[in-house]
Amino acid sequence: MNIPEYLSRIGVNETDLTPSVAALRSLQRAHLLSVPFENLDIHWKSPIVLNVDKFYEKIVTARRGGFCYELNGLFDELLQHIGYKTRLVSARVFNGSGHGPEFDHAAIIATVGDEEYLVDVGFGAFTTQPLRFVVGEKQQDESGIFTIRKYDDTYLEVAKLDDSMWVSEYIFRDVPRQLSEFADMCDFQQHSPESHFTKGKLCSIMTSAGRKTLTDKSFIVTENGRKKETPVNSESEFYDLLAGEFGIAFQPS
Repeated sequence: MNIPEYLSRIGVNETDLTPSVAALRSLQRAHLLSVPFENLDIHWKSPIVLNVDKFYEKIVTARRGGFCYELNGLFDELLQHIGYKTRLVSARVFNGSGHGPEFDHAAIIATVGDEEYLVDVGFGAFTTQPLRFVVGEKQQDESGIFTIRKYDDTYLEVAKLDDSMWVSEYIFRDVPRQLSEFADMCDFQQHSPESHFTKGKLCSIMTSAGRKTLTDKSFIVTENGRKKETPVNSESEFYDLLAGEFGIAFQPS
């Protein structure tokens, strides 16, 4: 992995990369502002393989995005190369009525000094900065108030405060995982008609004022809490927006 090229990709020019809380926050925010969450390869029939070198080629060299296994898989490698002690954990995403299966999502826990942080650059609209891995503490983030709390005797839950109610984001066990353990679910996400990733194209990125999200049907821009939604009326319009707004010019053959 070429660290300077990766840092350039996410707009980080720091020469001192000594692990610290401030540096970790800066790296996560920079990544979210630079690398989109997208599922385009699934619809372009380009297989996603759990290989860090392939993640690097796609995200850094080709200046693309990816989904959780790719984004957090590569970011985890970057953090380790810089000197952070990290571990991948398996999370089960809340789908509105329940939580998905094990290995549904990959997240990172990073150690800084005597503290640990939940780090996630692969979940789309989520926290802008790492969450302190402390159970029961309300944590203010640019995107809202979050907490990590006990879910049951096995799982912890990440929840977000929404109109005075805590809404689950995902549950996870603090068990270190290898990237290869996510392979079966990575295949499921790409090929199963039950996977929400197979139901339509998606490309979304955080901006300094909010977020912009492109789907087959609409282009949504949120700035300072105000949302503007524009219909996408054709495939050619989708690809024009993809190139103009996200810098992704590749189209399927």
